[in-house]
Amino acid sequence: MIVEQLKVFTGNGNRPLARMICEYLNIPLGDADVGRFSDGEIMVQINENVRGTDVFVVQSMGRPVNEHLLELLLMIDALKRASAGRITAVLPYYCYARQDRKRMPRVPISAKLIADLLSASGADRVVSVDLHAGQIQGFFNVPFDHLLSAPVLAGYIQGLDVKDLVIVSPDAGGVERARQFARRLASDLAIIDKRRPSPNVSEVRHIIGDVVHRDVVLLDDMIDTGGTIANSAVALQAAGARRVFACCAHPVLSGQAYERLTESPIEKIITTDTIPVDKKRDPKNKIVVLSIAPLLGEAIKRINKSLSVSEMFQ
Repeated sequence: MIVEQLKVFTGNGNRPLARMICEYLNIPLGDADVGRFSDGEIMVQINENVRGTDVFVVQSMGRPVNEHLLELLLMIDALKRASAGRITAVLPYYCYARQDRKRMPRVPISAKLIADLLSASGADRVVSVDLHAGQIQGFFNVPFDHLLSAPVLAGYIQGLDVKDLVIVSPDAGGVERARQFARRLASDLAIIDKRRPSPNVSEVRHIIGDVVHRDVVLLDDMIDTGGTIANSAVALQAAGARRVFACCAHPVLSGQAYERLTESPIEKIITTDTIPVDKKRDPKNKIVVLSIAPLLGEAIKRINKSLSVSEMFQ
């Protein structure tokens, strides 16, 4: 289906990113009110005609996660009832992705529930960036475009003055992501053997690979509390690494993350604007934020014109 007229709307999850996407597409940001009633309930109103239009709703689900998620669901419902031609949910950061399977008894598969909620609200298509687990795509019965921030992040790293570069996965689960990134940069790969005794708590056991007198880049899909990355950086430095950098797509940065990263031996944390970063809490200016607006804008343009999205990464 080709729907020529294109409109982009957003909630309060990441308005600066949505505006930059619209600048890339050379279109105005859609007119919508997303506010609150006096009791705190979310109020949504679309203020322009969307009948038969190809609509994209950009909403990153960072803090407060539940508020931004419900904003997205209500916006999709409003657009569906306004007879939009096709509704695509653009999620720079997909929330609840860490519970993608049952790792222990009596726990939810939260990532699947979010997929069901998006489908039930009326989303015809979903776009997201660097999923925590690739299999989340299989939770949807509508087309899903999985975009990668690797070209943006790798381009910046190539501009750094690094020697004998090694890409390091902070755990076994991220090995494939790190391997692909290392291949892109023609560098070596190392792996950290990590144990997680409880949620948001990690312990480094071993480093698999040669990092002595070499520059290393710790690569993960997200940095949440910063404990894993900070502990890994200390372990790599103790193992003989010359310089330590960190790289991630999603700067969740909750709890004491800013303080941990500031005090860690990491020189730079390279990330993207899928989630807004509070630079006021980065006194040493360690965090480098790269924009993925052109990446998302190009994907939106290609989806609107029924062109290949995967060709962007070839």
